[in-house]
Amino acid sequence: MIKLESTITCPNCTYVSKEKMPVDACVRFYKCRGCGYIVIPTKGDCCVFCSYGDVKCPPVQKKSESLIGTREQ
Repeated sequence: MIKLESTITCPNCTYVSKEKMPVDACVRFYKCRGCGYIVIPTKGDCCVFCSYGDVKCPPVQKKSESLIGTREQ
């Protein structure tokens, strides 16, 4: 089941915020609600949720589910 909310932690000030993620897109920029810092993904990640969230973005979740489904067959 795809989760659509992730708790993101700002790497600058450690402010934590629960955010809704878009179903079909990766979020490349996120403005911290605590300090205003513009958060960008770390190298190798597609979006800020994959780098700083407790749940990966929906496109990555879908990809992971399809890989798991392939292994189970």
